[in-house]
Amino acid sequence: MNNHNEISSFIWNVCDDVLRGLFKQHEYGDVILPFVVLRRLDCIIEPKKEQVLELYNELKDEVDPTPIIKKQTGLKFFNHSNYDLQRLKGDPNGLKVNFPNYINGFSQNVFEILENFQLDKPIEKLLKNNKLYLLIDKFTEVDLHPDVVDNHMMGQVFEELLRKFSEMSNETSGEHYTPRDVVKLLVSLVFSESDDHLKGEGIIRSIFDPCCGTGGMLTIGKEWIENNIDNKVRLNLQGQELNPYTYSICKSDMLISGEDPDSIKLGSSLSNDHFEGKKFDYMITNPPFGVSWKSEKEFVEEESKNPYGRFSVGTPRVSDGSLLFLQHLVSKMKDDGSRIGIVFNGSPLFTGDGGSGESEIRRWIIEKDWLECVVSLPDQLFFNTGISTYIWIVTNKKKHNRKGKVQLIDGSTFYKPMKKSLGSKRKEISSNQTGEIIKTYHNFKENEFSKIFDNEFFGYTKVTIEQPTMKNDKVVKDKKGNPKPNTKLRDNERIPLTEDIEEYYNREVKPHLPNSWMDRDKDKVGYEINFTKYFYEYKPLRSLGDITKDLLELEKESEGIFKEIVNE
Repeated sequence: MNNHNEISSFIWNVCDDVLRGLFKQHEYGDVILPFVVLRRLDCIIEPKKEQVLELYNELKDEVDPTPIIKKQTGLKFFNHSNYDLQRLKGDPNGLKVNFPNYINGFSQNVFEILENFQLDKPIEKLLKNNKLYLLIDKFTEVDLHPDVVDNHMMGQVFEELLRKFSEMSNETSGEHYTPRDVVKLLVSLVFSESDDHLKGEGIIRSIFDPCCGTGGMLTIGKEWIENNIDNKVRLNLQGQELNPYTYSICKSDMLISGEDPDSIKLGSSLSNDHFEGKKFDYMITNPPFGVSWKSEKEFVEEESKNPYGRFSVGTPRVSDGSLLFLQHLVSKMKDDGSRIGIVFNGSPLFTGDGGSGESEIRRWIIEKDWLECVVSLPDQLFFNTGISTYIWIVTNKKKHNRKGKVQLIDGSTFYKPMKKSLGSKRKEISSNQTGEIIKTYHNFKENEFSKIFDNEFFGYTKVTIEQPTMKNDKVVKDKKGNPKPNTKLRDNERIPLTEDIEEYYNREVKPHLPNSWMDRDKDKVGYEINFTKYFYEYKPLRSLGDITKDLLELEKESEGIFKEIVNE
């Protein structure tokens, strides 16, 4: 098996051969994913298995053998039982006792990972139906040692399996996994603009993902730095993940690849921040699209009352928590500069009127001069949804020429069709197209794909326009002698921040509503980014004469075809 597709297909066939009829399709991942991890761990331990057993049996009664075993074998984890998946096959009838013995034999750092897979019930069902041996036998046919299947390919295998399992579980479009072409573009945007910050002797930099899934963004971010920076900067990869299964996969991958697995935490980043008070150099993430935060509403709203809390500026509507994750990341920016890359759908750009939580968050980000760039992506890029998406680049240390400005890049046409669709993913961004987008970003010039605006361009004042109540063609007045407003005729006008409000009103409103007035006490400042509008190009409609000419031509062609058919 030479590529991730072959390995994924093999593992997928195991589902059909062993699990079909015994487990529901949406339960397949609960069984298969832990066994993929177990097999990979076994393949790494296997060459040192006998040495581990000898050391463990020699030392177990006197001292904790863990540090000695790790030092002498060079392994970061081990299994001190007499078993692995291959050895378990030697005693098919003893699996009920031997399999738990095998699981319990892993070193503590692995055992903690396996606990989150909650394998007890699936194993019990497999044993009861005489399928555990068959499952083990199948998995021993594939070699998942890192020398055979490197971390990059293993990540692709997990990505493919997770996509299929999520489709079978009928998960919503918000619960998806980030394709690698999107991740590569995102990390290039985040790291390439500050590559000087990654150069130097003995420097340490941190990368954080609050929705890290299986860790793809963290590892691809590390790969970018290793491939593009000459010196060997020390990187600390840290992340948090809500789903126990993807968390366990991420943690095991960190362990296998030599990273610190303890830097990956389990739980919600919004209501259970394991990195409270920590600051990071780089933050990259793809939070779930359009997912409700109702279950965390009480916690979030309580923190929003704290003027120093993450959400004090405002909270978005409960149906979509995307902007909460951006606020979470902003709270972790270092005083001397951090960079954030985050993937959103279209909603955070414009949802919410002036004064709403969403608008206030946008206003905060833009008025602080933190929003550096927004890149629109092609649709049909993700496995579980075909919606259009955007990458936001946010930083508290813009380069001098970018200060006070926001760059918008239309990357919606930078794609190539895939030869074979993967779920909803029918398009991909090639490495050359990624390069073109990055070049457009670095050039920081206006062209057909790049627009640059001052920050205040996106802001407006929402002004309330009142009209009087009329009776017998006369204006009704209140006790103070002022015109009494007619609430049915009340309207609002969005006046750009770049305009003088009085001049705008006198020019655009007063001539049409001579009896109207502005109630300035109700003014609200709002911000939105109407991305499509800025790149819209008007295409004049064809003339009636041209359309008539084409119709007549088609009519002549159809007559000719009809005559040919009749003559035959």
